[in-house]
Amino acid sequence: MIIRSARTEKRRRLLKAMAAVPLGSLLWPDAGSVLSIGQESVKRIPGFRFKLSLNAYSFDALLREGSMSLEALLEYCAAEGFDAVDLTGYYFRGYPSIPSDEEIHAVKRKAFLLGLDISGTGVRNDFTYPDVSRREEDLLLVKRWIGAAAKLGAPVLRVFAGKQDTAGYTREQVAAWIAADLKECAACGAEHGVMIGIQNHNDHIKTADQAIKILEMVDSPWCGLIVDTGSFRSGDPYAEIAKVAPHAINWQIKEHMFVNGDQVPVDLRRLAEIIRAAGYRGYLPIETLGPGDPRLKVPAFLGQVRSALGSPR
Repeated sequence: MIIRSARTEKRRRLLKAMAAVPLGSLLWPDAGSVLSIGQESVKRIPGFRFKLSLNAYSFDALLREGSMSLEALLEYCAAEGFDAVDLTGYYFRGYPSIPSDEEIHAVKRKAFLLGLDISGTGVRNDFTYPDVSRREEDLLLVKRWIGAAAKLGAPVLRVFAGKQDTAGYTREQVAAWIAADLKECAACGAEHGVMIGIQNHNDHIKTADQAIKILEMVDSPWCGLIVDTGSFRSGDPYAEIAKVAPHAINWQIKEHMFVNGDQVPVDLRRLAEIIRAAGYRGYLPIETLGPGDPRLKVPAFLGQVRSALGSPR
């Protein structure tokens, strides 16, 4: 006669019950319970956690004229204590062509050895061309760069809605073009493990409601919003940001905002309260624009952001 201890019997029943459960459900919970972007906000656990990043566009002139390389930018970010860097696609040689694996791997290795994450990358697309063939060209551009982002280790690819003259078409028609293309981008992103971040850029998307509407139309867990704090240009931008913050998968924190159409310095403490209230966890890329030496402007703004967030150096 076999005598089983209570512990052995309990373990046997547990293993038997687990055997009846599909393997996939043990490895990964239902996707809708983890992340639902579109009609609903991003599902988060309580609390917040920020990792500061620099958008390469802060050094746009220097990178374009060749007086600063991507490698030098990475060294600069590491020296200033950033957690990550957002390497916009424009600054790779030959853009819009995809960089060679050798170039991507060299940048990826450099960032790793410097202790930097690559928080994202981005392209310059436009999904508001009335000409279908032009939209298809930009759709292919985005798809190619999704593959490049995956190789780079960038978790999100930043894209735009577009800003073409669409006279003769309704806003609903144009929104349908954008959403259809973003759906394809999101499906491609899912295949490569790269999220698609649509950035409100004062183009077709000017308000929080317009941004959320596009997300609802796309309705994909692989597409979310990159909140551009400087591109809500009418009314109270803080109210607009608070409305979209639950949908944020990345940010662009800028030095200035537009309050009732007037450009004013950003109230970083107020902005930080909104981001915390949304329970955001992830990268907060900063971006400095306008005249002045970015080598001086970036650390000054970074210090202000750290102070507002209560983030140590």
